[in-house]
Amino acid sequence: MPSAEKVSVTLTAEMVQAIRASVASGEYASASEVVRDALRGWQRERAEDAERLDAVRARIHRALDDPRPSLSESEVDVELATFFEEAATSGGDGTA
Repeated sequence: MPSAEKVSVTLTAEMVQAIRASVASGEYASASEVVRDALRGWQRERAEDAERLDAVRARIHRALDDPRPSLSESEVDVELATFFEEAATSGGDGTA
């Protein structure tokens, strides 16, 4: 393990009880292991959130950089009406 530093944190009684229960059940050897495991999960979650945010940002940039002309609200209405009309006449399964 890399060098460690002792840190003091304040937890709710319920959190302490959950940590002690995990240690008592043998799931973890110490309260420190419980907290380290929780922090690793938190770090993974943050990394996954950052990846998702980067993907959203990339999609936004691609959309903004799209050279195709934007449609007005009325043009979108016409496009959607045509799409739904064609879907209804084809039985909705893509066949005519």
